[in-house]
Amino acid sequence: MSVVSCYVYYRVAPGQATKAREAVAAAFATLEERHGIVGRLMKGVEEPLLWMEIYENLREHARVLSELEGMLAEHGFAALLAPGSVRRTERFVAQP
Repeated sequence: MSVVSCYVYYRVAPGQATKAREAVAAAFATLEERHGIVGRLMKGVEEPLLWMEIYENLREHARVLSELEGMLAEHGFAALLAPGSVRRTERFVAQP
């Protein structure tokens, strides 16, 4: 089974960065506790409300991403996104 790295990006609504950061931090803590997965959160240099979550070297990426979506839904994360924005996930494997 290949390991997969996942990159999830979206835009946070103005005024919602603190709540969004708290929701992501809670999800990161749960993922680390349950699976030993350490996520990273980045923001755009020129667009600070453009965020990217990074999850590297996942063996069960579909299950992990599904759990992550559930955790964020519990925090009402969709309501914290900018109008028209959705969480988009890109998956990559190492190039031999």
